[in-house]
Amino acid sequence: MSLRTQGRASGRRVTARALMLGGVVAALALIAAGCGGDDSSSEAAGTTTSGSSSGKPCDASIGVLTVLTGAAGPQGREMLHWAQLAVDQFNEENGTDIKVVEGDDQLDPAQAATVAQEWASNPKIVAVVGPESDGTVDSAGPILGKAGLAMVSSTATSVRLTDGKYPTFYRVIPPDSLQGSQDAEYMIDTLKVKKVFVIDDQSAYSKGIADVVVPKLKDADVDVSTDSVSQNNTDYSALVSKIADDTDVVFLPWMLAANAQLFGDQMAEQGKKAAIFGSDGVFSPQDFHVDGSYLSTFSPDIQSDSKYDDLVKEFEDRYGQFGAFGLTTYPATQVVLEAVKKACDEGSSTPDVDAVAENVKNTNIEESVLGQPIEFESNGEMKDAKFYVYTIKDGKYEIAPS
Repeated sequence: MSLRTQGRASGRRVTARALMLGGVVAALALIAAGCGGDDSSSEAAGTTTSGSSSGKPCDASIGVLTVLTGAAGPQGREMLHWAQLAVDQFNEENGTDIKVVEGDDQLDPAQAATVAQEWASNPKIVAVVGPESDGTVDSAGPILGKAGLAMVSSTATSVRLTDGKYPTFYRVIPPDSLQGSQDAEYMIDTLKVKKVFVIDDQSAYSKGIADVVVPKLKDADVDVSTDSVSQNNTDYSALVSKIADDTDVVFLPWMLAANAQLFGDQMAEQGKKAAIFGSDGVFSPQDFHVDGSYLSTFSPDIQSDSKYDDLVKEFEDRYGQFGAFGLTTYPATQVVLEAVKKACDEGSSTPDVDAVAENVKNTNIEESVLGQPIEFESNGEMKDAKFYVYTIKDGKYEIAPS
């Protein structure tokens, strides 16, 4: 992600940013495998991809700030690959020369701030895709804001991120309040739950969702128990033993899908029959595959829609299998790309960050892989954003019945 220091060059002023995406590329790209895939559009890989189409020159870099190493690395690399595919497609179709700069924040706010400061002094970076989590937005957001850089996140969900303190922050997904509310409604209206055990993983993301789900369940006269566990924990036997036999659902708004899989395995060892309901952080076919589970996420299943067959094939040929978690990085990147191109078309071949940010702010995408248009409210929230609920059958993810 690109962040500029407070004392950066003149002409870098803070302006509210949103996303300007004048149209959506027909196909979208998927993200998955490791960070070492086909990184032809990444500066980190030492190569760039130039477009073959005619058009006004446009030479710029965009930062992608996410977790690329550690336990959550698979999800972050999936996001990076979505961005790389979007950039390569865009360059080829528009004759632009836009590059990706990779930033590994290690899911650590301090590291995110370090990357942000480095990017803040890089005049080539004109916008950022990310950050990926609430905590990294909190640390990198002030730096990016002072630099006047637009941030378009595809996964950060805290309600507080759009309360006005980060005027250059936008996201193409719904906030925790909507996810928590919709998850609770699904458990109440569709699963007809009577007893639910809610366990957060002590992260701001997890607590934010749990804080919405718990009172909504209680308002519907559901018997709710709560607990909390560290992300560093791998032995859940004591916690699993607390699950009453008549519990319908164990709700896990966790950030690490592999941890949720361990929890599910230990539930099976103790003979616990409650269904797991995970949030988007658990949505990872590679890392979580407990049959009978439910998962909410902010992107539809494009693999079951034939109009995206070419896109699915292109991504899988480059990066292998993918889940739904990273998909939203594709439209987030498209928003940034269109904003950069418009700034080039209306100005110089090296776009100004303020022009890019203004274009982001005025995003109006009529169709996207999200299954809906992309426009932004004045606070950076996407208009009419929604979540999708999946279930796992025979190890396969599919849209859950409503």
